[in-house]
Amino acid sequence: MRSLLLLSLLIAASSCDNKTAEIDTDEIKEDIIAIENAFANAAAKQGVKEAFLAYAADEAVLVRGSRVIKGKVEIGNYFDQSIHRDISLDWKPEFVEVSQAGDMAYTYGPYTYSAKDTTGTEVNISGIFHTIWKRQADGSWKFVYD
Repeated sequence: MRSLLLLSLLIAASSCDNKTAEIDTDEIKEDIIAIENAFANAAAKQGVKEAFLAYAADEAVLVRGSRVIKGKVEIGNYFDQSIHRDISLDWKPEFVEVSQAGDMAYTYGPYTYSAKDTTGTEVNISGIFHTIWKRQADGSWKFVYD
């Protein structure tokens, strides 16, 4: 009886270890890089507002200056109220880290932003972006913080 119990415990422990081992964080990192690149391409082709709304989780948060913009509706309003036109936003992830559980990730890297304000004056900004990604119930990845 003890042998059977010990064997059962070993099998249970072994299966727990295999679940942890099944998460391939390198593969997830590649997925996140591909998603970041698709997000940037969508911003270039479809527009910044459209891309942000497509890649945002419903509960996503944007931080712009000292302002926190919460949720997709407010994100859409933020872009609608912008005084900038002809917006170009380019970025490239230089770093990706994935949680051990494989359900969260974060990226950072350089970005450049250019646009024209209401007077036609060019605005050019460059810096470092930081995005937090969360795996959704359907398996897709959406950003929850940018």
